[in-house]
Amino acid sequence: QVQLVESGGGLVQPGGSLRLSCAASGSIFSINVMGWYRQAPERQRELVATISKGGTTVYADSVKGRFTISRDSAKNTLYLQMNSLKPEDTAIYYCNTYPPGARWGQGTQVTVSS
Repeated sequence: QVQLVESGGGLVQPGGSLRLSCAASGSIFSINVMGWYRQAPERQRELVATISKGGTTVYADSVKGRFTISRDSAKNTLYLQMNSLKPEDTAIYYCNTYPPGARWGQGTQVTVSS
């Protein structure tokens, strides 16, 4: 049973940057497509980006060009570099497989505000 722990969120000004981390208890990155998801207040959880076991990345149109998903398989860690942040990016961010199959972690709050 894989455990996922997200971290790195916080309060940032519009246009700022933040780097999120996702630590996994098992070596899931080598056999699964991994993804970052987010859920804004009163909104449904949405997929932000994915990275395949081969390193191929896919991004939602809303974040393309601003966010970068990466991984360190040896450390069982997934990352999301977020640049040029907008208030619309405010949400709780989660990691999971794609499609999601592991138990959801607590997520990490990202707030973009002046």
